[in-house]
Amino acid sequence: MKISIERGALLKAVAQAQSVVERRNTIPILANVLIEAEGNTVQFRATDLDIEVVDKAPAQVERAGSTTVAATTLHEIVRKLPDGSLVTLTADSAAGRLSVEAGRSSFSLATLPKEDFPVMASSEYESNFSAKASDLRRLFDKSKFAISTEETRYYLNGVYMHVSDSEDGRVLRCVATDGHRLARIDAPLPEGAEAMPGVIVPRKTVGELRKLLEDDDMAIAVSVSETKVRFATPDITLTSKVIDGTFPDYTRVIPQGNTRRLEVDASEFAQAVDRVATVSSERSRAVKLQLDEDRLVLSVNAPDSGAAEEELAVAYGDERLEIGFNAKYLLEIASQVDRENAVFMFNSAGDPTLMREGNDQTAVYVVMPMRV
Repeated sequence: MKISIERGALLKAVAQAQSVVERRNTIPILANVLIEAEGNTVQFRATDLDIEVVDKAPAQVERAGSTTVAATTLHEIVRKLPDGSLVTLTADSAAGRLSVEAGRSSFSLATLPKEDFPVMASSEYESNFSAKASDLRRLFDKSKFAISTEETRYYLNGVYMHVSDSEDGRVLRCVATDGHRLARIDAPLPEGAEAMPGVIVPRKTVGELRKLLEDDDMAIAVSVSETKVRFATPDITLTSKVIDGTFPDYTRVIPQGNTRRLEVDASEFAQAVDRVATVSSERSRAVKLQLDEDRLVLSVNAPDSGAAEEELAVAYGDERLEIGFNAKYLLEIASQVDRENAVFMFNSAGDPTLMREGNDQTAVYVVMPMRV
């Protein structure tokens, strides 16, 4: 195999591939990226056995062929090469080496046989549809903060993507929860997605997927089966196993009867929470909200480190309420708000609180209160 490729295109392709590779693994071939050159393209394939990413890039292919080489090392080399340089990759399978040349730099890297590289079995996808990158990005970006990190409840370690009913008809919905907070985000249902099975997309996949969704105008080809999910652009294909488990019935957690309504400027609120939380002890991070006619007092009282209080002008017309929350959870939820105002719906100091972005019903957040 011998190819010449522009450094920028090579860096982009290798960066996407190497980020899937696990740093610590007991199977040497999993640290490698499979390079396959044919026609006028080269593709880079990497996997950790749960996720597989294939990235295509244009190249001048002098000799078609394939090899595997350490993904992280190749990425580091390409990253440090001068911008705009032309990189030549030459594989010598007999010697088990790959030479990387650019300008006056040359490197010789050890390779492993391509036959050892595990290629993820392609499954039959029950549902294939096309979704806008901007819609998918919003669905996953706004829900991922609530993914659980608790290994024992593994079925919460991802985002539940499924088709659901809303007030405005059928929607594509993403839900994540860790038992303390919940995010439920809706997007218009893409054509062809009606029969999609609900799947739990793992945390790592959600992180990798973000890199495919930068371009707002891009259409993403989505394929879903009971065991796998695939997202593809013309250049990159990301295939992942889904979490084998049943996502709990989240609708039971979303409060329906909360009537006390607080409307507040989202960024002002987030900054005020951040300021008062500075004095709180890391362990509890509890912030108390005292609500009265059109005013909100945020306070923290940490006996070992101090106390803080801040008052905000808000829109609130219901009876007096005192309720406590984990500061980190409040900050994460407030930072999801793209609109100017956040609307909180309370019931009592012991019940879950609902938050929306203004009057937008397509994004709903729930946070459990804390005793303060």
